[in-house]
Amino acid sequence: MKRILDPLDERIIAELRLNARAAHAELAAKVNLSRNAVRQRIERLERDGAILGYTVLTGDGRHAASQINAVIFVYRYDRMRGEDVLQALRAIPEVTQCDVMSGEFDLMLRVSATSPQRVHQVWNQISALAGVENTVTSFVLSSVV
Repeated sequence: MKRILDPLDERIIAELRLNARAAHAELAAKVNLSRNAVRQRIERLERDGAILGYTVLTGDGRHAASQINAVIFVYRYDRMRGEDVLQALRAIPEVTQCDVMSGEFDLMLRVSATSPQRVHQVWNQISALAGVENTVTSFVLSSVV
């Protein structure tokens, strides 16, 4: 029986995609669970087939084909005063890049997730942050450089 992944499962998988050798204690700190809870979740994810194995990635710039990438432009109420939104973004493992911009947008985020649904969940999380006025999201169709 295939189980639907909850946001904590998605965060654990995102962290493992970044570093499949991360210790349970390190993962626990990043997702705000106990080490034992992370271990149990990983065992369940493996047993249920959500994690099929671990692999080696090389430095040749190729990414897993299953990753969905999106760019989210963020307008902030305070035009970049304060650290609250930036601190919250650092805690979202799917946010792989965050640039402070001049011009129309305040922030440009690069999001890498396992599915369009997970991108939507991350977008919901970002747009609900206090201080975020509006967002514009685009899915990446291809990367040429």
